[in-house]
Amino acid sequence: MTIRLSSQAIDNIVENVMQMVNQSKDEVFEMTEEGRKEYEYLSGELESTKKKVKEYIKNGDQLENEVKNHRKKLAAVSRDFMKYSEEEVRKVYEKTHDLQTKLVIMREEEKLLRKRRDEIELRLTNLTHILQRGEELTAKMTVIFNFMMDDMKQVNEMIEDAREKQEFGLKIIEAQEEERKKLSREIHDGPAQMLANVLLRSDILDYVIKKGSPEEVSKEIKSLRKNVRASLQEVRRIIYDLRPMALDDLGLIPTIRKYVDRLTEYHNIHVDFIVFGKEKRLDSKYEVALFRLMQEAAQNVIKHSEATTIKVKLEILKDRLNLIVADNGKGFNPEEKSDNSFGLIGMKERVEMLDGKLEIVTGEGKGTTVTINVPYSLT
Repeated sequence: MTIRLSSQAIDNIVENVMQMVNQSKDEVFEMTEEGRKEYEYLSGELESTKKKVKEYIKNGDQLENEVKNHRKKLAAVSRDFMKYSEEEVRKVYEKTHDLQTKLVIMREEEKLLRKRRDEIELRLTNLTHILQRGEELTAKMTVIFNFMMDDMKQVNEMIEDAREKQEFGLKIIEAQEEERKKLSREIHDGPAQMLANVLLRSDILDYVIKKGSPEEVSKEIKSLRKNVRASLQEVRRIIYDLRPMALDDLGLIPTIRKYVDRLTEYHNIHVDFIVFGKEKRLDSKYEVALFRLMQEAAQNVIKHSEATTIKVKLEILKDRLNLIVADNGKGFNPEEKSDNSFGLIGMKERVEMLDGKLEIVTGEGKGTTVTINVPYSLT
């Protein structure tokens, strides 16, 4: 099953993808910023906890010395029990017990603070990795977003180019059908009618040979010969329009000269043809391509430009071929699409097949100059 997407649907998909990428980039950035704030908060808490741990260690050590001293005193009281009153013994014992209790509590609090310190340090280490990954991901997504922006522009251009090529393909089919109709009409109205007339004349000639005089036979033969000659000329004209035989027999330059003469004769337009460089036969592929390009450019001038003069220049250089077709017509806006634009697309396709370049300089009221540059090595 083939799924066809409209241009609007494709544009919507592209826009949604770009929005999602941009939104994801913003979300990653916000998450990174939140992580950075938490990192700063935990860093402050870590410093505070470290100070408290140091204080607890210091106070704990002092308290532990006091406990040791009171234990010694308690031991001395226990040895000389009879020297001290019961109240004194009780106070020494309670003081020692109280100090031991405080020491145990302080050591436990110190232990909890150490644990909290270690947890904060571990969390800060993890946050450092997360922040690094977040920053790297944000940077990568920014690069990806920028690349996608550029790529989407290229995709849009490719889509537009594909649309033009599709329309161009349809135009080719239409042109082929029109050409077939035209050829069918020309054969029907030209050679077919003439051959029918020749057949009729042959019947008349047969009758005259049997019944008529030598003068009448000679007259009919001349008339028949005239009809055959006209039919042959019409057939040759149709064949030339399909593909000039001179292109295979004589080459590009004589064929262009002959074509230019026909343009001047049939369309009442002045055409100049100039050749620079050595006149020699070129590779058949290049001769056919350059002739068709010149033919298409000249036909565009005749159909659309209202020009009175066409200048055709062919430059045969050492490493390239230049073909220039210029006119003094009304020109056109190259941004506007028209039937002429499809002809230009076809020319562009043909030039690209030869690894060449096509340049069109035009403007409304300024005439048009078509320049074709094709790499070619003379041997």
